[in-house]
Amino acid sequence: MRRARPHVVRRRPDQPRRVRVGGLGTYPGDHLMSSAPRPPSASEPAASEPAAVQRGASEPAPPPQCPAHHAHGGGGTGLLPLSAAVGAPDPRAVYRQLRAEWGNVAKVELEPGVPAWLVMGYRELLTITRQEQIYSRDGRKWRHMHDGVVAPDSGLLPMMGWRASVIGSDGPEHRRLRKPLDDGIAKIDQRKVRRHVEQICTDLIAKFSERGSADLVNEYATIVPMLSLASLFGLDAIEGRELLDALIALFGSADDSQAGNRHFEQILLDTVRERQRNPTDDMTTVFINHPNLLNEAERLQSIVVMISAGNETVTAWIAHTLRLMLTDPRFAARLHGGRLGVDDALDQALWRDPPMNNMPARYALHDTELGGRFIQRGDCLILGHAAANDDPAIRPDEGDEEPGNRAHLAFSAGPHVCPAQVPARLITRTAVHTALNLLPDMKLAVPAEEVTWRPSPWTRIPVALPAQFSAARIPIRTGRG
Repeated sequence: MRRARPHVVRRRPDQPRRVRVGGLGTYPGDHLMSSAPRPPSASEPAASEPAAVQRGASEPAPPPQCPAHHAHGGGGTGLLPLSAAVGAPDPRAVYRQLRAEWGNVAKVELEPGVPAWLVMGYRELLTITRQEQIYSRDGRKWRHMHDGVVAPDSGLLPMMGWRASVIGSDGPEHRRLRKPLDDGIAKIDQRKVRRHVEQICTDLIAKFSERGSADLVNEYATIVPMLSLASLFGLDAIEGRELLDALIALFGSADDSQAGNRHFEQILLDTVRERQRNPTDDMTTVFINHPNLLNEAERLQSIVVMISAGNETVTAWIAHTLRLMLTDPRFAARLHGGRLGVDDALDQALWRDPPMNNMPARYALHDTELGGRFIQRGDCLILGHAAANDDPAIRPDEGDEEPGNRAHLAFSAGPHVCPAQVPARLITRTAVHTALNLLPDMKLAVPAEEVTWRPSPWTRIPVALPAQFSAARIPIRTGRG
């Protein structure tokens, strides 16, 4: 029998989205290529929120100077929108203010009417990433999906909805699905990848070098990772750029995110089916042949994880390293003076602005306490990587990090720690080194304070990074390999 669709309540533009669920509902795109959570199980009824933690009860009200005070003009939850923190001129200042008001675990707003806990303490973040028996990665445990707070067409779902993949599982199932990623990454020929990425970077710079100016985000940092990853999985440059457009929509968690997610997965599904017919030596074929991936959906979602997570994070990492060089005279002087190497610059960027400022999510499996806050079963907890890196418990002073210090949480921690740190650093380092080598006198073309950020509660990437440099002709190299 066909299941009835949930009845969506009409709302005014200033009201948060809510959905009244009449029985079990089907979510848009609930098929092989969907990221939306499946309907709630009858065995997991949504718990009601205790009076002690109901919205507004025992929570500090935002002061007039806090971004949350002006966020909705009295609508929504009255909490700080997470995207406002990520897009602020100085996110660390916003997180420090949140910490001063709440402690290391603060309530924030993901989209109008949808609250979550932002975990900003270094030790607290390690706790929720390491204790799978208390904090799950399974988005089906999110109680606000069951009680109608999150609408089925929410822009949050491509990032936060349950997927039948490594990112949506825990325990033995997670280990089964993680092994193909680890095995595939171990097969990467790093020397070959470095040469190929250097060639991609050189060709991109050659296209704008004679102008003497470029947007280092949209003409460089955004393109390098996708072309590099697309090549690893057997996609050509045109398909790589189509994937890039879809991913920008997905990570924005806005109204077009679900359409972007569907288009992104369709391109990859077509690639999987083509490789099943015509296998090659690319990563797609490696995943198809891995015994731990039991069906087409698992193969597809493994590739989705590798490309989507890898592209956006490496884009941010390249952009932030270049931005530091162009906006911080002391940093640039040390880098060009030889006292600070490219790897040290990359680490500095990870401390200051980790590629995923905030990472979704963990879901409490039962009532618990974290950082002095009562966490209810089914609550959503966001991993505040940027805030945790700035935790005064591990950073008692304002000085720069010591060269070689990689104790940051930019790659998260625990069983779900990023599996692709080595290829990510390889691509990022090559991109930064090539830009330094070919554009040695580049400088920012606008005041640093005019740099703005793509809207997202998760990643912090400049909208643009206009630069100027001495015009020069750089030959475009031919061939790939």
